Formats: sequence, structure tokens, C-alpha cells
Amino acid sequence: METSLLVVTCCRSLRVTGAGTMFHFWGRYEAGGMENPGYCAGSFDHLHHPSDDDDDDDEMVDIAGATLDFSSTDDVPPLSTGTNGGYEENSSNSSSSSSSSRAAGMNGNGPKLVDPLEDPLPGVGTYEDFNTIDWVREKSKDRDRHREITNKSRQSTVALLHSVSDAFSGWLLMLLVGLMSGALAGGIDIAAHWLTDMKGGVCLIGFWFNHEHCCWTSNETTFQERDRCPQWQSWAELITGTSEGAFAYIVNYLMYIFWALLFAFLAVTLVRAFAPYACGSGIPEIKTILSGFIIRGYLGKWTLIIKTITLVLAVSSGLSLGKEGPLVHVACCCANILCHLFTKYRKNEAKRREVLSAAAAVGVSVAFGAPIGGVLFSLEEVSYYFPLKTLWRSFFAALVAAFTLRSINPFGNSRLVLFYVEFHAPWHLVELAPFILLGIFGGLWGALFIRANIAWCRRRKTTRLGHYPVIEVLVVAALTAVVAYPNSYTRMSGAELISELFNDCSLLDSSQLCGYKQPTNTSETGAGNSLADRPAGEGLYTALWQLALALVFKMLITVITFGMKVPSGLFIPSMAVGAIAGRLLGVGMEQLAYYNHDWFIFKGWCSPGADCITPGLYAMVGAAACLGGVTRMTVSLVVIMFELTGGLEYIVPLMAATMTSKWVADAFGREGIYEAHIRLNGYPFLEPKEEFEHSSLAVDVMRPRRVDPALAVLTQDGMTIGEVETLVESTHYSGFPVVVSQESQRLVGFVLRRDLLISIDNARKRQDGVVSASRVVFTEHSPSQPPDAPPPLRLRGIMDLSPFTVTDHTPMDITVDIFRKLGLRQCLVTHNGRLLGIITKKDILKHMAQIANRDPDSILFN
Repeated sequence: METSLLVVTCCRSLRVTGAGTMFHFWGRYEAGGMENPGYCAGSFDHLHHPSDDDDDDDEMVDIAGATLDFSSTDDVPPLSTGTNGGYEENSSNSSSSSSSSRAAGMNGNGPKLVDPLEDPLPGVGTYEDFNTIDWVREKSKDRDRHREITNKSRQSTVALLHSVSDAFSGWLLMLLVGLMSGALAGGIDIAAHWLTDMKGGVCLIGFWFNHEHCCWTSNETTFQERDRCPQWQSWAELITGTSEGAFAYIVNYLMYIFWALLFAFLAVTLVRAFAPYACGSGIPEIKTILSGFIIRGYLGKWTLIIKTITLVLAVSSGLSLGKEGPLVHVACCCANILCHLFTKYRKNEAKRREVLSAAAAVGVSVAFGAPIGGVLFSLEEVSYYFPLKTLWRSFFAALVAAFTLRSINPFGNSRLVLFYVEFHAPWHLVELAPFILLGIFGGLWGALFIRANIAWCRRRKTTRLGHYPVIEVLVVAALTAVVAYPNSYTRMSGAELISELFNDCSLLDSSQLCGYKQPTNTSETGAGNSLADRPAGEGLYTALWQLALALVFKMLITVITFGMKVPSGLFIPSMAVGAIAGRLLGVGMEQLAYYNHDWFIFKGWCSPGADCITPGLYAMVGAAACLGGVTRMTVSLVVIMFELTGGLEYIVPLMAATMTSKWVADAFGREGIYEAHIRLNGYPFLEPKEEFEHSSLAVDVMRPRRVDPALAVLTQDGMTIGEVETLVESTHYSGFPVVVSQESQRLVGFVLRRDLLISIDNARKRQDGVVSASRVVFTEHSPSQPPDAPPPLRLRGIMDLSPFTVTDHTPMDITVDIFRKLGLRQCLVTHNGRLLGIITKKDILKHMAQIANRDPDSILFN
């Protein structure tokens, strides 16, 4: 992954003369229909997001609710000239001024001429939905702003204080993001624990208490039945008066199914009615947004509110999903909303994405209680542009969030996470073999899961299944509840299951997984609170059968659950699959060592009566292996796992299993689950890890092709407003190259369609004498014209004077590298200064899809 943008001066050999204003994507030059856009939005196309009528404070878009013409053959929907809603000055995407380097020679000749450079217009320089930001222009704009503040700070004390506050605002914003995200995560944890327990019963002294809190103050709890107290009653006890017998079991079974269906129905209904973007994990869209894509509403306040509520309901319903991925989305929503409090983040898309990168780290920090792992997760897995100052601020925000969550103490154990464990026995070199075996299993499971889940999601998008999201969620929830209830390991929540599997058996454990035969003498007990390896008893054999069935169930149900129209994370289900497999292997190794301690592989380190094998460690390694196989994380995953367990001595087993898992999974396909969903949804994400090995040239990829019509261009001083408006209305392109004349085709610059429409509309209202016959001028000085001619409209201030260009013989591997490192959306192709065509990010993605024998029309957005 590229972690920094190249400075503009590095590209001067590519005919770049300055930090020029970038531009929107050129339109598609070939026709083609569009599938339902959006990971979550396919079934919600008839709905309108509540924030559609609000101002731009919600930012980022509702694909499902957007009233855009996706049947168009162009990359970007046409901009309506009849509305001014997108031109409001408070738009967070606004960038109302061009680079200061373009200010020379722009003084007007008369008081009635309106110059967009000297008198910035609201909306000029902003971005439309489903377009990519211009990283170079945004960074240039921020440098100009910072330079202006620095110069003013030397003139007065007030300006100096403003400079200090501007420098401190980033840290203040990180503090607020950490506090807000930590508080929300704590509330989500508490509410999810309470609703999960409600499926089994209710607390008589207060229905708002979960099972554990209800029995805390009870004096009637016995050691053998520490989970039972008179204050907590199951539904069978409340309805029938007894908790024993077949009828009581059936009552509890039916109530479990009822609550699961109710929670799932509420979750999918709220998502469908109020915030279609609240469904799914959110990480594929977050990655796309951080790469520069605009999705308005995706990080808005409605999405935050609904995702927070429905995440609790979805987790409590018992569906095979987790809250870790959605917590990243929640944290990014918090960051996006809080960015509106600070002008430099509200008006600069690149600066805002630095904050969102830090927010992704915060999300993982509060999900796992792993602030360092969260920072590395953002760096390794999510972020597209991650400068050093973002690393520091991410660390600070993750620290604040973890401290806030620890202060709330949602799990009541003074820990940041529910399944914090400590293992007492060290691992041995011989155990690397089963650890690597777990890595192979994790890689195979990851590759299989990605292919199966993508196939199911594609079926959902292309068949009638996607038209009935509520029915799908209810059917899956009912199936999950019916199958899960009889098995205690599938009935419990994912976090509780992992906690149980990670557990290191001690003398005080009453779990079935600790159902060994009791030692006949004290010499067989291990040191401390741990026990020596013992033969398995009936309770353990029963638990192993249940775990084997739970493994098969989890592997199957997770495939169809991930991607439904409810908030659904993948971390916990993937870790649960690996933890089950690891625990099964760990118990097998433990029994093998107990009955065959005289074997060569066990001699010298596993003597009779010693605590040789720790099955909980195998569960932890298996969890890391399966999560790594699905997401392809490596460094961040290892750090997260050792932060969960608190043991540095287990880093080597985790590293061995994680790397093995990645190698095995990469052998079947290099895409992780999030990259696969990005490609499935057609987002314009240029994967930094993917190599371009084809020997094509820029002329082979550029548009227009030989069979296409010529480029639609503007001339620098030869067109009237009427001719320009006719050209704009007859096409749906996002921008137009400006040339000297139609004959010479010498490139002068590039102007955005949006800026052009806003400037013309504003000039008709504010500039006297502007009519359709007025000449549009992009030159520095207005050309001479007859005395009775209407005044010209000078638009040089909205033109990019230095668009990025490559020659027609530039190799495509270099062009792709430029797009990645500079975050370009497109560049113009020239030959000796004469304009030939244009290459957009979408053209590159379609070309790469053709090379990989994939459908090039799957790229929906530009």
C-alpha cells in the first residue's frame, strides 16, 4: 500500500508545471447498463434517505435513495441546472478558490465583470456524488491555506492565536472522536449483552439488568450453579412456573426463536426505512471513501443513529455476525460529523480523509480493546493515504477511545474486552507443526468462504432474492435460531463462545470443555491454578461433538449471513470458526501427549503429570489463522491477538499461523473479503497491492477509440454561452478539455462541467448584459470585439491550467503507478502538445478487468 502521495514536482517530467486543479472523470464513451449500485443498496432503490432533504451536513450519499439517472451511458449523472441545493456555501465538499499560483493577470477590465477567481462562487470546486476527489488540488489548497495563516500570524496577536488554534484543532478533533466512539461502543456492548440475555429470561428486580448483573448481589447463588439465582428467571419459569421438563424446554425454545425474529425484524426494518447505508460491515465502502470516492450520506448522522441501534439488535438476534466491522463504520461516522466543527476539515476532502483514517483505528480499538492493533489495522488494511502525522493522531485517538471504553467498563471485568485470558504454560517448538496446520486450515477456509460468499451475494443482486431483504433476514434468523438453540455452543453469543474456547481450564472451571477425569492424587495437579494434562471425561467428549457440529453450522451459516441488509461484521464469526477448529486440535494434541508421553516428539519436555499442551492457545491461534485467511491481515492481526491475550510469548505461533494462512489463501486468489466486495459492487478502487504486468501503452487504453466520436472540447475564446450550454446539455461528461481552437487541438487546460454550469448561472444573475450571445473567454486577456457586442464571460479562474498529461507512448504500468501514488482520477493524453484523448481511473480498472478475464462493465462508478 502506498502510504504517501508524491509531490507534484516529482512529476514534472510528465509535463506537469504546477499543482494544478484536478477534475472530474470524463464520461464513458461506450453504452452499457448499470446494475444496482452499492453493497447494501440493491434492494432499496425505491427508498429515499431521510437526509436527502437536509443540508450537506450528512455528507457522503445514499446510493439507494439517490435520484440519479443510472441508465445513462456516462460515468457521472447529469447535473441539474434547475436547482441550487448543491451550491450552498455550507457544503462540506466545497473548495471555493483555485490555487494562488493562478491569480496573475486576472484583474477585470470593468466593474461589471464577475471573475470567479477574485469573487469565489459557492459550489465551484466541489464534487458531485459518486465521483473521486482531486488529491493534488486538495493538498495544494490546504498548503495555500496554511501559508496564508502563517503569514498573517506575524502581523497581529489575534492572527497568532488563530494560527495556534488551527494547529491544535486536529488534536482536539481526535480527542472528540475518541470520546464519542468509545462512549458509543460502551453503550453498544452493554445493550447487546442485555438483549442477548433477554432471549433466555428476565431479571425480576429490574428488567434492564442482564443475567450477570442481576445475580451479582444475590446471596443465594451456589458454587455449582453460579449462573442461577432466584432474581433471574427463564421464560419457562415465568410462564409455567418450572424450569424442568420437556414443556419448559419447548417454551424456552419458542421464546428464544421469538426474540431472535423480533430483533432481526426490527433491525432490517429500521435499516430499510431510515438508513439503507447502515447495513453490512461498512469496511469495503470505508476503504473506497478513503481512496477518494464520494458517497454522500454514508457517513451521515442518520446512518450513525440507525447503525448504532440496529447493530445492537442484529448482534442480539443470534445471527452469525459480529460488531467489530460495523464499529469501524460507526467511528468513521462520528469523525465525519465532528469534522463539521472545524473549517479546515469541513472544506477539504483530503484533510477529512486523514481524520477518517484515524477513526478507522478508533473503531478497531474499541472493538477489540487493542489501540495499537487498531492503528496498524488502519495502516495495513483500510487507509489509502496515511502520512506520519495521521499515525500519531490515530494513536492518540485510539488511546482516548480505549480509555473511555475502559472507564465505562461494559463487561464488568475491568478489561477492555470480554475474552481476555492468560495462559500459564509455555509453548514448545514441536507445537509449531500443529500451529502451521491451523494456518493451512485458516487459509483454505478463507479462500472457500470468499468464493462462496461472493457467489451468494452475486446471486442476491442478480435474482429476485435481492428484492425481499426483510424476508431473507427473517428466514436466516429463524434458521439460525432453530438450529442453534439445542447446541449450547451455538446458542451463546460469538464473543462468549470465543471466551469459552480461549479459556485455560483450572480447578474452579465447571465448563464442559474442562470435563476431564479428576486426578486421583495431588501429584497430578500442575502449578498454580492450572491443571496437568488429564484424560478426557464424558463431559469433554460431549463438548467435542457439540463443537464439531457447531463448526459445520458456523461455516455454512456465516456464508449466507454476511452481506444481508443488517449491520454485519465478519471478525467474530471468522474467529469463532478458527477457535473451534483450534480447540478441537488442541484437545487432540493434549490427549495424544497424555497417552504417548514417551514418544520421541514429547520426550524431554512433556513428562507425566506436567501441563504440556494448552488447548486454549490452539483456539487463539486458530482464530487468528481463520481471520487472516478471510481478511488477509498479517501484522495488525498478530498485534490485535496478543493485545487480547496479554501474552507476548505467543507472538511466534500467531505469526507462523497468520503467514501460513495468508500464503495458502493467496494461492487461491489474492483478494481479501473486503476487496472482493469492492469489486463486486463496482467501486472505482485502484488496489495498491495489485501489480500491473501488461505491456500496453496509454494510447491503447485512452478514450475516444478510433470508432468513437471525437472528444467534446471547448475553445479558449471562440464559443458563446449558448454554444457552451448546448454542448453541455448534449453530453453528460463531467468536464471538458479547453483547446486553442478546433483545428489546432493544442491543450490549454481543463474545466469541470459542474463549475461551468455554476459560473454561467451565477453570471446571468449577477453580471449585467450576459446573454446567450456573450463570448466565453478562458484567456488571460479578453479579445477585442465589436462595441455593440455583449460583455464576455471570463472563466479562466475556474480552469485547471496544468492538467496532468502523459504522452500516447507512455507505458500503462507507469500510468497506473502515477494514478495510485498521486490519487489521480484521470489524465489527458497528448502528442507533441496536441490533445488526443483521456484516461480515467475507470478506464484503467476496465482494462485491468479485461486482462484478468473479468467483466469490464462490472465497474459501475468513476
